[in-house]
Amino acid sequence: MTGRLIIAIISTILEEVAIVIIVRWGLPEIGVNIPIPGLIAIMVAWLVYSIFTFRMGTRALKKTPVTNLPDMIGSEGKVVSTLAPQGIVRIKGELWIATSASGVLEPGGEVIVIGQDRLKLIVQENTTDNNVESAEQLV
Repeated sequence: MTGRLIIAIISTILEEVAIVIIVRWGLPEIGVNIPIPGLIAIMVAWLVYSIFTFRMGTRALKKTPVTNLPDMIGSEGKVVSTLAPQGIVRIKGELWIATSASGVLEPGGEVIVIGQDRLKLIVQENTTDNNVESAEQLV
């Protein structure tokens, strides 16, 4: 078990205890009474939320950061919005503004980064898959 998981479990238990204290003793003091099934539903909802945020946080922490734009050259991605010639592409799970060097590219098309212009990427259509398909058709 990692230290982060242990801390997450302990903090979730403490949060659940706080929910019980507030619902059973705090709210009745101001005239709000929540039945036991309601308390259980609140606790289950909080547990699901805690698990969800732990998993999302773990995924974000495991993601390797992009150090700088020159490292992006040669990366492959997909077109998100039409590049005519400028649009948005998804590369390494991140959205980037890009300029097409090979004409208009439609959403869903495969691209490869060939350069950069300040904070914009310059991309072209990734034809490596097309070349393999054409070679297969010739055989």
